[in-house]
Amino acid sequence: MVLNNRMTRILVALIAIPLIVFISYYGRLPFYLLILFIGMTAFYEFSKMSLNKSIFVNIPVGLISVFFIITNSYIDVINFEHLSLMIIIVLLLNELFRDKASAINNLGATLLGIFYIGLFTGTIISIREFFGLTVGSYKHGGILIISILATIWICDSAAYFLGSAFGKHKLFPRVSPKKSWEGGIAGFVFAVITMILVKVWVLTILSWQDALVIGVIVGTIGQLGDLVESLIKRDAGVKDSSNIIPGHGGIFDRFDSLLFSSPVIYLYLIYFVK
Repeated sequence: MVLNNRMTRILVALIAIPLIVFISYYGRLPFYLLILFIGMTAFYEFSKMSLNKSIFVNIPVGLISVFFIITNSYIDVINFEHLSLMIIIVLLLNELFRDKASAINNLGATLLGIFYIGLFTGTIISIREFFGLTVGSYKHGGILIISILATIWICDSAAYFLGSAFGKHKLFPRVSPKKSWEGGIAGFVFAVITMILVKVWVLTILSWQDALVIGVIVGTIGQLGDLVESLIKRDAGVKDSSNIIPGHGGIFDRFDSLLFSSPVIYLYLIYFVK
């Protein structure tokens, strides 16, 4: 059974990783659709986990809201403040007529899912489009996304394997008992090294400061994002957000670090990268 599960994980990774890398490099509509799928699926998984707490997330309003937030990151069709106002008004009125218990919990969880997952996911598109649409510069956004993904994967792998081998001090036992400080530090170090190598080999447009900061963000904020999702899953009493990816759990499980680190990376780019 363990061997079968391991083979399933490997086969899924062999198919999914090249596809994600290609779409990320190409960008445009396929990348938007990929990110839209990630965001809407993660929201749906979040809503299903909430049911374990007898919280009834408004799935239709939530999915439509996530759709518009992510789409707005791609084509900028409406002012975000106006969009937020419309989402809140529609959600409140809809809850009024839903006839579900625990209205405060329902509204709070739905808004959390919409803005945590929808808004955070939308910043992935903003990072991809950051360098502009000209032929010479557009590829840099794709390379940066691929680099961030690679850094997250290497960070997670280093934290897992070195934490398993040398971990003695619990990092956050209340949320994730198996994670250790040793693993977290290893993940951080490998994240920084990976981004520095990316700057040297494939993304020379970044300054040394940019590469270092992005590596630090992934190594810290990315790992905190994993802990945040673990907090939600532990509260809901589930091991995985879903089983949509054979051998890997759910979309929320696979992209939690990316979702949490992307907003911080995007804020750094727009304020500090010229």
